[in-house]
Amino acid sequence: MLLTRFAIAAATLAAFSIPASAQFAPARPAAPKATAPKASTPSPRAASCHNGANFDRFLAEVKQQAVAAGVSQRTIAEASPYLVYDQGIVNRDRGQRVFGQIFTEFAGRMAAPYRMQNGQQHIKRHASAFARAEREYGVPPAVIAAFWGLESDFGANMGNLPTLRSLVSLAYDCRRSEMFVNETIAALKIIDRGDLTPDEMIGSWAGELGQTQFLPTHYVNYAVDYDGDGRRDLLRSEDDVIGSTANYIANGLKWRRGEPWLEEIKVPQNLPWDQTDLSVQLPRSKWAQFGVTYPDGRPLPNDNLAGSVLLPMGRFGPAFMAYQNFAAYTEWNNSLIYSTTAGYLATRIAGAAPMRKPTGQVTQLPFNELKQLQQLLVQAGFNVGKVDGVLGQQSRAAVKAMQIKYGLPADSWPTAELLARMRGGTAQAQPQATVR
Repeated sequence: MLLTRFAIAAATLAAFSIPASAQFAPARPAAPKATAPKASTPSPRAASCHNGANFDRFLAEVKQQAVAAGVSQRTIAEASPYLVYDQGIVNRDRGQRVFGQIFTEFAGRMAAPYRMQNGQQHIKRHASAFARAEREYGVPPAVIAAFWGLESDFGANMGNLPTLRSLVSLAYDCRRSEMFVNETIAALKIIDRGDLTPDEMIGSWAGELGQTQFLPTHYVNYAVDYDGDGRRDLLRSEDDVIGSTANYIANGLKWRRGEPWLEEIKVPQNLPWDQTDLSVQLPRSKWAQFGVTYPDGRPLPNDNLAGSVLLPMGRFGPAFMAYQNFAAYTEWNNSLIYSTTAGYLATRIAGAAPMRKPTGQVTQLPFNELKQLQQLLVQAGFNVGKVDGVLGQQSRAAVKAMQIKYGLPADSWPTAELLARMRGGTAQAQPQATVR
């Protein structure tokens, strides 16, 4: 779920394929049980960031930290058979490819009508819990349901790997060791307070748990017992899932009660494109002066509610007004494609019409050319994060800056023309990934 800090669940989300027979099935009533996994040999380089300590010594230190953080020796003993190293988990983390798809393709699949309808069905089925969550936390049911649907298809796809094994393996790896040490200790706290047992901790390879895929630290801090059974069970209790997700969105992601999050809009051809960025917030009255309207031509309200124009595929693709609550989506998962899809799905569950088709031809550069463009941007002095052929927010910001430099429409969408300018050559349009 809460892949606020890195967009890793995205890769598994993109692989979801739910048969029609399962689309309206209720969440499974029982969690699978993990068996004590077998260990594998760590890569020799893992010890390099732990003062040469092998995995057993490293694990002993983690257990000591857990005890110092209040975890009981009983829980340490119960969890120990599951705290083994798995090099396969580390390989998956290092080999992940996140969101190379174009927005309309990803949103078309992940915000499909069946998932919208399933969200509406769940809101009706659990009306009391959703009403209580909105009353107590100010988070609309559609917002909760959209995350619930995207993260696990309402409990149908929570992952099938032992969580403790995943966490401790990623903790021993050098890439994000401190983060996953903290997540391992948080998982032990979940066991210690009686929410889950070690063999119930089954989830994604990246260590998230439950129907909205909480990392253990978020489970500890934001899970609530909404069904009154004395446990916070995000694997089997739909009420706990609804209340806990609302609590995290409201208090962890700072949701603003009563305010919108995302609306589709129509932009004019002469919009000042350099203003179309999540970092630029203007009153709706100002956007209206620029000629921005709703898709059917209705004017925007003439008020001071601040919003940003979001163009996930540039000026010819879908256009949205992203309000301050949209920050909750980019905090939940920092992939712009995922966060925009999640916000859009929530609007659909709440009753909004499907987004319009692109107004013109939208072409995405092939992977190798996106990667080359990133390399050229790095050479020009920009920080684009990882040079991976994926258009992340840092790459988009750098693209915008170069578009401004070359006098091109600064809509943050990389084009063959921009690449050619940076190469010093002639633009050649690419036919791949063209959306009409």
